[in-house]
Amino acid sequence: MKNNAENILIIGSVWPEPNSSAAGKRMLQLMDVFLSNNARITFATAANESVHAFDVKEKGVHVEFITLNSASFDDFILTLQPTIVLFDRFLTEEQFGWRVAKNCPESLRILDTEDLHCLRNARHEAFKQKRAFVTEDLFSDVAKREIASMLRCDLSLIISTYEMELLQTVFKIDDQLLLYIPFLLDPIPTEAIAQWATFEQRSGFIFVGNFLHEPNWNAVLFLKEEIWPLIRKEIPSAALRIYGAYAGHKVEQLHNESEKFLCLGRIENSEEEVSKAKICLAPLRFGAGLKGKLIEAMQCGTPSCTTPIGAEAMHGELEWSGLIGNSAKEIAANAILLYQNKKLWDQKQKLGIEIIKTEYNRIEFSKLLVERIEFMGNNLQAQRKQNFMGSMLMHHSMESTRYKSQWIEEKNRKK
Repeated sequence: MKNNAENILIIGSVWPEPNSSAAGKRMLQLMDVFLSNNARITFATAANESVHAFDVKEKGVHVEFITLNSASFDDFILTLQPTIVLFDRFLTEEQFGWRVAKNCPESLRILDTEDLHCLRNARHEAFKQKRAFVTEDLFSDVAKREIASMLRCDLSLIISTYEMELLQTVFKIDDQLLLYIPFLLDPIPTEAIAQWATFEQRSGFIFVGNFLHEPNWNAVLFLKEEIWPLIRKEIPSAALRIYGAYAGHKVEQLHNESEKFLCLGRIENSEEEVSKAKICLAPLRFGAGLKGKLIEAMQCGTPSCTTPIGAEAMHGELEWSGLIGNSAKEIAANAILLYQNKKLWDQKQKLGIEIIKTEYNRIEFSKLLVERIEFMGNNLQAQRKQNFMGSMLMHHSMESTRYKSQWIEEKNRKK
């Protein structure tokens, strides 16, 4: 970064919950990059406190509570004077971006997209309509908002190569506004690999996912109604253990001991359970971004059976660390084959080790992020002059959003 004490404000849409979601882990990874480069970080959010949130103060991060549609944020940011502001998801930029631009126009504005919401929503809509997703599905109101947010920012962090290509070819976003930064991981240590349970020592199947995320709930229904009966018919001794935060009554109702379909709720140390399982099942029928459950499976030496959407942009040019199928019949057949074939299972486990090492190199991508931020910090005005569309959108956003926000603020004051 351009100096030894960048003052970074991260505006979070939620508190980071690394044991609940991949997004929580992603946020902590970005914090670690900044902290390793001597940055001072303030994490601010309007979200309610969560008992499951990671205490970022342990990392030396300062925490601030902020209020939506309130001029108090103006006072806060004027006092803080951050050199960099990172927005967690485009909804956060919509709410606070114009205030940042108004009060700290020299601050570098970065958007961490997490995944493309417009892609996830478009795929979900196509699924509900029982048809294949097509590119035209992307052109929704969500896309207009999300792409506008990216254009208003100086840089957007994109977690998936597939999403990078969509943004460049379909939405024609300039390369200088985008940076591909996947999960930031270290290679799996040799000592850890040596301690993994063997094929013979493992048993059963596992699914892990945050149930606030609709693709996870849908995947569990797919397992319950179509896939698990086929697997159970061939491997009656095996159990499927389903873990996830915010499961709620609808997930708990699927629990069935006699079918060995076990819905076990939140788990604080999912790695321990994933390391015991023989196969990770992730039959995702829609979604976007990178899948934390499949990263964790590879880190635990657990091959997976998933869909093309599950494995999308996860493994580069390497062969997948498991088997990929589309239909319930194909996914179940893959799971049965992998569960019973030690030679294939060992081969797929080794591929996971290579994927983590090759595709998610923490040192390489951290360096890339720091260098891009430093370059943009030194050339900010020139970069912004080349992004006329973004400056135009920011102008209109400041006008329209400001008046709407002030109207809400005044309305709240009169209550």
